Order: sequence, then C-alpha cells, then structure tokens
Amino acid sequence: MKPSPPPPSLLILLFLLPTITISVSPPLPPTPSPTSSPISPSSSSPSTLDPNQLKALQSLHIPTTKDPCSHNATLCDSSKPFRHLISLTLSNCSSYVSLSFSALKSLSTIHSLQLLNCPIAPIRFPHELTSSLRSFTCIKSFRKISGLWLSRLANLTDLTVSNVQVKASGLYVVLGHMSKLKTLTISHANLTGSLPNHIHSNLTHIDFSGNQLKGSIPPSITMLDGLEILNLSSNGLKGEIPSSIGDLISLKNLSLASNSFSGSIPDSISAIPGLVHMDLSSNQFNGTIPKFISEMRNLRYLNLANNNLRGVVPFNLTFIKRFAMLKVSGNSNLCYNHSVLSSKLKLEISPCDKYGMPMSPPPAKDSSADDSSNSDYNDSGDDGSSSHKKEHHHGPNKVVLGVAIALSSIVFLIVFLILCSKCCR
Repeated sequence: MKPSPPPPSLLILLFLLPTITISVSPPLPPTPSPTSSPISPSSSSPSTLDPNQLKALQSLHIPTTKDPCSHNATLCDSSKPFRHLISLTLSNCSSYVSLSFSALKSLSTIHSLQLLNCPIAPIRFPHELTSSLRSFTCIKSFRKISGLWLSRLANLTDLTVSNVQVKASGLYVVLGHMSKLKTLTISHANLTGSLPNHIHSNLTHIDFSGNQLKGSIPPSITMLDGLEILNLSSNGLKGEIPSSIGDLISLKNLSLASNSFSGSIPDSISAIPGLVHMDLSSNQFNGTIPKFISEMRNLRYLNLANNNLRGVVPFNLTFIKRFAMLKVSGNSNLCYNHSVLSSKLKLEISPCDKYGMPMSPPPAKDSSADDSSNSDYNDSGDDGSSSHKKEHHHGPNKVVLGVAIALSSIVFLIVFLILCSKCCR
C-alpha cells in the first residue's frame, strides 16, 4: 500500500522553519521591597534638622513640632541629609531653662548666639562651640560673667554684653586675645579699671557706657581710623580730649557725656568730616563754643549742656534749623545774640548784653531797668521802638491834663457868655 503524502500546510511550515528566530528577553530582577531601599543623599526630599540638635532644642523648650528651622529663634544652613543650626536666639527664658554642656556640644555649628533676658546660670562652653562662635550677645542674661570666661571666645567678630555684671581686673583680660573683633559693646556691666592701652585695629564700634572706668582717653583709641561709633558716656573718665581725636576720620557718633572731662573742645574735631552725633554734655568743658562747629555740615545732634562754657553761641538760625537736636542749657556763662536768634528757639540760656555777657533775669514789668537792659544789645530799629514805648507810656497823663484844661475853658466860656447875655437885657 502506497503511503499518503503529507498535508500541504505541514509542507509550508517545514519550508519556513529555518527563517524564524525566537527572541527571548532576560528575566527582570526582582523589585526590592520599599522598606529595604536606602535613602540617597541626593534625594530631592527636604532635609531635616540634625537629630542631636533637635534634642538640644527640645531641652531648651523651643517648639519642634513644626520645622525647627522655620522658627524665628533659629537659622539653619541648607546641608543634606540633615540641616544644622547656625544661629540661635533665646529670649525671655523661663526659670526652668538650663544650658547643659551636652546640649551646647551638639550645637557646635552655631556661629551666632543671642541671650536676651535670660537670667540663667552661666556654664562653660565646649571648645567646639567657642571655636565656632562669631557673634555673641548677652543682654540682661546670666547672673554674672567673668572676664576670663569671655576671653575664651577668641574668634568673635561681634561682642555685646549689656546689663550684666562682668568681673574682670581690667578690659585687657577680656580683649587680649580677641584679634578679630569689629564691634564691641560692654555697657552697664560694672566694669572698673581704665581703658586699654592696646586694642586691635579692626574695631568699628566701641561702647563702654555706664561703667566705672577711670583715667583718660589713651592713644590706642584715637589710632582706630576705621572707628565709626565711640561711646564712653557715664563713666569716671577725666582729663582733656586728646587733639589726636581728629585722627578718627571715619567717626560718625561721639558720646563722652556724664564724665569729668575738662579743658576746651579741641579744634581737631573739625577734621572729622562725617560726624553726625556729638554728645559732650555733663562734663567740665570750659572756654567758648568753637566756631568750626557751625561749619560741620553733617552734624545733626549736638549736646553741650551742663558744662562751664561761656561767651556767645556762634550759631545762626540757618545752621540751627538743620539740627534734629541741639542742647546748650546748663552753661551759666553762655548766651545768645538775640538780634540773630529768636527767644522762641528755647535754648534755655540768657540773651547777651552789649558786652557779650548773659543778661540778668528780667525784673518786674513796671521797672525802668527792664527797658534799659533790653535796649543794650539791640540794633537801631529796636532802640527806636523802645524809646517810642517809653514816650507812649508817659503820654496819656499829658493828654488827659490837656483835655481837662480845654473842657474847663469851654465850660468857663459858655458860662461867661450866658452871664453876659443876661446883663445886656
């Protein structure tokens, strides 16, 4: 029996088989579980605060429920995966707040630390923090600070200590190693001793007001040609202002009030072109007010009250109108030219007589001495006005007398005419 041929479809399949290739894809790797994937440092998710610093803020009772870097008491950098504090302000602290050494050690990235009204016990700062700090402010905070404690903050550029008692045998103990300081305020701190004979030249701001410093202004102060603010008010300083004060060519604010400075106001102050504020009140300065002051175009605040200044105030009205504040009261031998300045200015000093001396207090209204004293330093127009007032004062008596005589004459004439008319009848 003859075998049957294969079906045509099978023949076609066998013919095409060598030309067909089968492509097999490699198997995909298993997808990792979400819980097992590591956090990439370059992740786009927002970074959070360092956990150790977060604990430190919690120990200081700073709210951390939201982003602690958005708090107005903090400032953070933008590092990843964790941000770090670079500025911290503690204000109006509660009595139970304490700065622990461990908390401060974890905050060693801080560059600026401000303590405002935090009367807490001081604590030794860790070395990492003292090295990192560039700005330290302590106002009505800590019960007491030693100069040695402050001196350890050697990398500071800005130091402010106010209304805190600082125990130090002298300012050099505090400032001896602070070579980077630019702004320096130690005020109302019960400081004793004298101003330092050596001070670093980077300073642009010095405020030693409200202490118990003695002595005079040393040359180390007047050599700071970049100094813009010098406040030595309310101390026990004495002596004359050194003539080298004019070397402070960048000075804008000079306050030496409430000391025992004496002598005259030095002419070298005229060499300070940008001086805006000058307070020399409540000292023992003598002599006259220098005329160069009226040529200082940038001066807006001038206080010369309560000194021993004498003579005529050398200011005209145009110059005075530029001032935001001008005080010259409390100088018993100082007076103003009342033909140049009006009494409405309320300078609280007497007008000058013709000899340039203060007039005595004005007597009673009806006294003739009042008229004569007022006319001593007036110009011719004022003299004429004064004499006219005198004549006018005595005139009314003569007029009344003349009118009375005239009326009497008229009455007498009328009576005489009536009598004559009766006689003629």
